[in-house]
Amino acid sequence: MKAVVYSLINLAVVLSLPGCTTISTNQYDATALTRYTWQVEYSTDPTKTRSRYEAFATSELLNRNGEKPAGAVTGPDDRGLWWGALPPRPTVDDIEQRQQLDKPDTPQLIKSVTFQISFLQNGQPTTLPTNYDVYRTVVKAKRSNAPLELTLGVGDRSVEKAEPK
Repeated sequence: MKAVVYSLINLAVVLSLPGCTTISTNQYDATALTRYTWQVEYSTDPTKTRSRYEAFATSELLNRNGEKPAGAVTGPDDRGLWWGALPPRPTVDDIEQRQQLDKPDTPQLIKSVTFQISFLQNGQPTTLPTNYDVYRTVVKAKRSNAPLELTLGVGDRSVEKAEPK
């Protein structure tokens, strides 16, 4: 019985949350910002239970609608993304400058991607964050000029789903 009550309460909470707006659009773009960052972990003990991370040089490349951007050095990768040139690796002097009482580890190259969708909402240009799956759906729809139905997330602050119409 308690499970049924909790399920009904959870359903009521979900239904009362703002968001889940659906928008139909013919004008949209998908972007993926690919980023390389050199990062060094500094730890104060050999078990690395207490560490801090320092970011050094970063390079970025903006992918738009899955097309090869100017400045692309590698790609497309297994996810259809293009990557720019590697940033310069931090030197031992760079690493030691940020060293305090802790010991630096070997520099690591971190790859990250930020996905966004731009579209018209009530006649206003809007850009919201999204995920890889939505990005790929929008890229494929753009190639065929298919209209899209976008489902926005909680508070209309992200795009959670895209479906060609």
